[in-house]
Parts: sequence; structure tokens; C-alpha cells
Amino acid sequence: MTAKPAANFPPVDFWRSLRYFNLYRLTLASLFVFLAVVFGSSLSLAAHHLPLFFGTSVLYLAVAVLSFIPLRLRWPRFTWQLAVQIGVDIVALTVLSYASGGIKSNVGMLLLISLAAAGLISRGKITLFFASLASIAALLEHAYEVLYDDADVAQYVQVGLLCMAYFAVAWLAHTLAKYAVDSQLLAQRRGRDLVSLSEASRLVMRDMQDGVLVVGGAGMIMQMNARAERMLRKTIGPESSLSEAFPILFGQYAMWKKTRSASRDTLQLDVGLQARLRFVPIEKDAENGVVIFLEDMQRVRAEAQQIKLAALGRLTVNIAHEVRNPLSAISYATELLQEEQGDAKQHRLLQIVLDNTQRINQIVQDVMQLNRRDRAHSEVFKTGVMLRAFVEEFDLAERIEPGVMVLAGIPGVVVSFDRGHLRQVLWNLCRNALRYGRKLPGSVMLTMNVEDGRVILDVQDDGPGISVEHQGKLFEPFFTTAAEGTGLGLYIAKELCEANGARLEYQSVDGREGACFRITFGEPH
Repeated sequence: MTAKPAANFPPVDFWRSLRYFNLYRLTLASLFVFLAVVFGSSLSLAAHHLPLFFGTSVLYLAVAVLSFIPLRLRWPRFTWQLAVQIGVDIVALTVLSYASGGIKSNVGMLLLISLAAAGLISRGKITLFFASLASIAALLEHAYEVLYDDADVAQYVQVGLLCMAYFAVAWLAHTLAKYAVDSQLLAQRRGRDLVSLSEASRLVMRDMQDGVLVVGGAGMIMQMNARAERMLRKTIGPESSLSEAFPILFGQYAMWKKTRSASRDTLQLDVGLQARLRFVPIEKDAENGVVIFLEDMQRVRAEAQQIKLAALGRLTVNIAHEVRNPLSAISYATELLQEEQGDAKQHRLLQIVLDNTQRINQIVQDVMQLNRRDRAHSEVFKTGVMLRAFVEEFDLAERIEPGVMVLAGIPGVVVSFDRGHLRQVLWNLCRNALRYGRKLPGSVMLTMNVEDGRVILDVQDDGPGISVEHQGKLFEPFFTTAAEGTGLGLYIAKELCEANGARLEYQSVDGREGACFRITFGEPH
């Protein structure tokens, strides 16, 4: 591990505090020099020994000026520079106190400021060591005066009180500094917690299945997640008015503010969306704002349908073996009976039995395919070769003439899809198109194009089309208009498209008869 340079220890604010403290020392030394030069012998501070006072003040000023050099270099380390500055203060102010007449001059009181500053800057117990040095200096200075200048011995009491003040200020500064450090750490920890909570809130809002709008007390939209934008099909700017952006939603919000109860019925919003609203005040007083939850009822119904179909799929998988074995036996026995000589009526009844066993077997196979949705293995590939191979295989399997199904558009584009799933989707769509088409050249068209940067594939036929009343039920499971159909083909195709990040929808055909189903592919990864 590489050691960090000493300049990084302690943090920048420690060095900044030490620089401000040195500015105070520079100002104090300059004041002493100014007083000694201007007032001279008339100055009461230097009454005892003016030359010593002046010389010490000049030397103190010079040291204060020179202290800015190591401060700028940040060398030596912080604790050493602080110790030197406090030590210089103790020596200088003790000498200045002696030159001013000792304890009665009160110059020693200035050391209280230095000790307090040392405690706040260093934020450690070393302040008590500085207080000890200051106390020893004060006692030695007064002892020298008693021995050589006939100072009053009784003034030891004042010196003792001053020393006690040194320790009291040092301890108080240390305690305040420790409290400040604890408060700073707590504030930093709270700040990090707030950042984490904010990020967690952003992620929750982004990934929520429900739309979320945060509305301020004045009816302004403060925040709106991506799901709400997709549901309401509108992106708004910051501080937009709810009443202007979504009038019907604003009406429900105003009603809730009056009654404090929201209808649990499905509501039709501005864009034709069916949603259930839920209002939650940010605080007890709704005037401070509210969070509006939009629950997409279409998604709720789809999830309920998924649960039903998943249960059905599991049930079918469990009983498929037991169902298929009897079906196979019935089909085999029926085929054997058909080989025997019999009248036309008996032959027709046996064919009915065989057709229905095959239909039941097809239903079991279709329901079992519902479990394939979660097993999508998307890959990026060009559609040209795949579509041409599919058309040839489909013509052979369905025994149709070449040319009935044709490719158009740009078949060589790149898509991301599970090849097996895409083949199954196309097989279901093309089989339906062939069933309802005229089976003429070009009756079934596969058109590949690119619109708005998205790849689309249209499967279109020339049949009678789909009535308006049936268009809304096309992708519902078990809905079919054909007597021999299972009603699961389009539903399975839609499920497989969604599992691969694509979208399958019915498109109206302008200017001609027929039906068109469009696959809109997702962007390749």
C-alpha cells in the first residue's frame, strides 16, 4: 500500500484554521510593535523594560511572518507547526508580560486565546500539554520577578488563578472541539444516508410497475417516474401544473382534497388509459403535497391472466402424459378400424373420432408451449437467410404452390430474437394468413422494413379481414372464430414476442381487404 503524503493529513480545513490563527498572531505582534514605536516610554505595557518589549515584539512579528512559508509548503507536518506557533506564543507573551510589569500587566491573559485556538484547531488532548507549558512559564516568570525585581510574593495567588484559567480554557476548547468533530461526523453520516435514501428512492420510482407523480401543495408536479410518463404518454418539464398537463387527473386530485376519499373504480384518463388512482399525502396535512399512484388496470388483468395460464400450463404438463397415451391409443385404434371394410357412415364416424383426437392433442401441445416464454435466448442475426428458409419450409409443410407467400421490403436487416421463437411466431401468423387468404400468388406477404429506427415485420393476407368487434379480442387466450382452432396461436405468438423484447399488434389495412399483423422488434444488444 502506498503511503499518502503528509499534506493530506490532516484535512484542508485544519490547515486553513492554522493559517487564520497565524494571521491573528501576525496582527497581535504588529499591534505590539506599533504601540512600542508610537507611544514609546509613555506606554504602560512596556513601562518595566521598553527595549526588551520592543525587541521581543519585533522578533515575534518576524517569526509570525516567516511562519507562512511552512504553512504554504505544509511541511513539516501539522502538529509540529502548531506546536512551534504555540511555543513561540508562550515564550513571546511571557517575555512581554515580564517587560510590562509581570502579572499585573495582564499580558499573560492573551495566552488564553492561543490555548483556546490550539484546542479548537488540534482537536486533541495536546492542548493540556500547551496549558502546562504556559503555566510553567508564568510561574517561572513570576519567580524571577520575586527573586530579582522585588515582586510581591502574594501575587502568586493571581499567577495560580491564571494557570487554572489556562487549564480550564484548554479543557473547554478540547471538549468543544470534540463535540464539533462528533457533530461533523454525524452530519457527514446523515448526509451519506440522505444520498443513499435519495438514490434508493430514485431507483424505486424508476423501477416501479405503477406510475408515480409527486404533486406539491400548489398543484405543481414535482417529480414523475418513467412508468407514469409511459402510461400518460406525455413528458412534462419541471414545475408543470397538474391541471394543465392532465385535467382529468387534476379533477380527481381536487375531489380527493375535498373528500379525502378516492374512488376505487377504474377511471378513464385523458389518453384513454384505464387506471386506478391512489392518493397518499406526503405529511399529515395534504396541503404540503401528495403522491399519486397510477395502477395500470390492463397490466393487472394481464398479470391475473398470466397466473391463470401459468397454473393451466403446469396442470397440462402434469397430465400431458396421461392424456396423450389414451389419445394415441384411440387414434391408433381408429386408424385400424378405418382400414377394415365398412359402410360410409361408419367410416365418417371414425374420421370424426380421429379428427377430434388430433384436435385435443393440438390443444395440449399449444398449452404446453405457454411455458416457453421464460426460456428466451435472444441472439443477433440477419433476417434474410432465415426468412427465405422459413418460406421454403412453410411451402413444403403446408403443400402450397411457390409464390403464394412472398418476401418484400428489406429482408437483410439485423434483429435480436430467439430464432426458435421467431420461427414459431411466424408459423402461427402465416398459418392464419393462409387459412383466411385466397391462396393465390402473393396472398401472404412478409414485408420487412425500418421505421423510426425500429425494425418491423408485417404478415399480411388478402382475406376478408377481421371485424371491428373481434379486433379487441384477437390476443385473448382461447378466443377463435374457427371451429377447428384452439384460440391459443395468436396469444402464444404475442407472449413470445414480448419475451424477446418485441411487440405484436394488429394493423388495419388501408385500401384493400385482408388482415395485417405487425412485429416491432426491440433494439439489438
